[in-house]
Amino acid sequence: MHRFLLLSLFIFTSFISCHHKTTSQENKAVQIDETFTNPVWDGADPWLTKQGDNYIYCFSANNGISVSRSKLMTKKGEVKEIWQAPQSGWNSNCIWAPEIHFIEGHWYVYYAAGKSGPPFIHQRTGVLRSKTDDVFSDYEDMGMLNTGDEPNDISKNIWAIDMTVFKHQGKLYAVWSGWLKQMDTDATPQHLFIQEMENPYSLKGKRVLLSSPEESWETGGPLNINEGPEVLQHAGQIFIIYSCRESWLKQYRQVMLQLKHPNDDPLNPENWTKKGPVFEGNEKVFGVGHVSFVKSPDDSEDWIIYHSKKDTVPGWDRDVRMQQFLWNEDGTPNFGKATAASVEIKRPSGEVEMEKNGNF
Repeated sequence: MHRFLLLSLFIFTSFISCHHKTTSQENKAVQIDETFTNPVWDGADPWLTKQGDNYIYCFSANNGISVSRSKLMTKKGEVKEIWQAPQSGWNSNCIWAPEIHFIEGHWYVYYAAGKSGPPFIHQRTGVLRSKTDDVFSDYEDMGMLNTGDEPNDISKNIWAIDMTVFKHQGKLYAVWSGWLKQMDTDATPQHLFIQEMENPYSLKGKRVLLSSPEESWETGGPLNINEGPEVLQHAGQIFIIYSCRESWLKQYRQVMLQLKHPNDDPLNPENWTKKGPVFEGNEKVFGVGHVSFVKSPDDSEDWIIYHSKKDTVPGWDRDVRMQQFLWNEDGTPNFGKATAASVEIKRPSGEVEMEKNGNF
């Protein structure tokens, strides 16, 4: 009888002890940072896009293309390689600057690749398409886009990188960086071209020269470059923010094209105005370039994602940064000053609450 009472008391005491311990753990406050500092991670040519409440980050790695899916802007989530370059062929090497876009129920990845390099004279643009609406689904190679001047002759295709796409008045357009003609040296000036698309994996008509490096802030170095075009749409206005000067130097910076009127034909170069620089490095941040744009988790803020050089030594050792930007009274973007690594930045609006609630 005494043994039974002692056993019962032990079980009751153990239950109370365990119950108290669990409650203590559950009530323990979780420390969540409300700020972050740049850079957020290593990498270059950052492409971050938002679909629903997911942030999709697309990047090249190990001669292939990977994507990350996360509820948080400032932290990568699960990563999956969606494509590996073939062993041979036009796109077997030099996988550069992939972008992923959700169009008509599929994900499309636009990327640059070549059969060899250096010299990087073989770069062309290819397209991948997801088999379902899941960004982690399998992808099929839709082939090379003809970015030359002879749409019916792919053998006369011309060097092209950094393609992006956008919709305007029901039509789909592609913008990229390319050469005026095919050359046997990669020390060749780069220009921006625009062209209407037949569908997300083929071009329509002929390419149109949209911008050349000719302004004082686009020239002055060893090679004149326009590249990394990215489309920003706001309140009916269309902007193309692109990179100029040399990507391996601290002078790399951002310039802006603006469509003069919302109803203008984007294929007419006279309908665009150029302004620059609109975002550049400073004494603590070097060579800001190749941007993308996303809304905060609660859609109340606009953010610019970009890369910068880790030091002033010529080269491509870069990392990824992000910061909020505002809008001027005339509706143009105001990107402000590139934020130094020592500065604490308030996390994107809605992100802290999402993490506190465990919704990520």
